[in-house]
Amino acid sequence: MVDETLSSMSSNKPYLVKAFYEWISDNDLTPYIMVDINVYGVLVPMNYVADGQIVLNIASSAVGTIALGEKNIEFSARFGGKLEHITVPYGAIGAIYAKENGAGTSLPIEHPELDEDEVIDEAPEKPKSPLSSVASTGSETDKSAKPKGKSKASLKVIK
Repeated sequence: MVDETLSSMSSNKPYLVKAFYEWISDNDLTPYIMVDINVYGVLVPMNYVADGQIVLNIASSAVGTIALGEKNIEFSARFGGKLEHITVPYGAIGAIYAKENGAGTSLPIEHPELDEDEVIDEAPEKPKSPLSSVASTGSETDKSAKPKGKSKASLKVIK
């Protein structure tokens, strides 16, 4: 009976991420999340992805309005001077931590279970197509749009 009850419960990941976000922010530190871009529903600029992951600064001072919703974190931020809308399902977050001292936690990656009417026609390629549309910064042959070197992705406040 206990196993049935546990398996029918919703994920605790949104609660954990929100709690760590508040704790890190309340201590005047900078919350960063590590995102696995292979989880369906992730929308990030692909030019800043390395090894299937992107690290994002989600401090309120670094992003536009941030919404920690029931299923996703959504915000707008500038990448290379271009405003991008970012959507990160909680299942895609592999870690949340403070930039300054690394305090935080790692989390398991969770891929969503899709209903029959949400079946992906071209799985596993379909989850990548919304991502590339977000990353579009011009011609794919335009190499100047890509960041140089292997630096960590970060967001800056531009006023």
